[in-house]
Amino acid sequence: MRISAKTPAETAPPFSLYPEMLRDILQYAKPFGHYENRRNLNLGFGFIYYGVARALRPKHVLVIGSGYGFSVVCLALALKDNGQGQLTFVDPSYSVLKDGPFKTVGGRGRWSDAEAVTTHFRRFGVDDIVTHYKLRSDEFFPQYESLSLPPIDLAFIDGSHAYKDVRYDFTQVIRQAHKNSYFFLHDTNIYLRELLQHAGVKKWLKFLRKNDQAFEVVNFPFSSGVALVRVLEPKAWQPQD
Repeated sequence: MRISAKTPAETAPPFSLYPEMLRDILQYAKPFGHYENRRNLNLGFGFIYYGVARALRPKHVLVIGSGYGFSVVCLALALKDNGQGQLTFVDPSYSVLKDGPFKTVGGRGRWSDAEAVTTHFRRFGVDDIVTHYKLRSDEFFPQYESLSLPPIDLAFIDGSHAYKDVRYDFTQVIRQAHKNSYFFLHDTNIYLRELLQHAGVKKWLKFLRKNDQAFEVVNFPFSSGVALVRVLEPKAWQPQD
């Protein structure tokens, strides 16, 4: 009897977060500030990203900004395990060393070469789920309709942390979202940067909490912090000037 060899994809468990995958995520998607612990394969907030996407079963996820793709991978694996959904990833691939701190804080310049981007996400088996746009968010959103992208069910906002940019990204995302969409806001707990007015995520979160008819907010103030925002009623909210 001849036994044919199976490919890794055929032998991989149907649940993507098996130990080998966890090791690859921690090694190659390199989380920073997500309450992770490499010693015991703990993805920290990554488990929340994955779990929320599994539970919500979104058809379209948008991620703005990522150093090595940690949030992208965690969310895309959930879509893969759900058997549906696409992820749009927006990052101009700025680097602190190349472009300077005025353009980016934490940028790694990892997303400049399209083939390398595809290879990176292929490592996790999600290259057919993730579409990368090498654009700033203020370049991307004016093209949203012309790109024929669907409404946003789940978003992860982790681009420029300047208050005006956080406000812009959130405002633009909600214009493409709907009632019961969910947004993650990363870096809600960087106290020193907020104190020096070098970031505005926490400030924007305070604004959202005041609009409790429009939004429901849960913050996880551990490590760099992340908040999950549920859109209760978009029409009840008016953008801040």
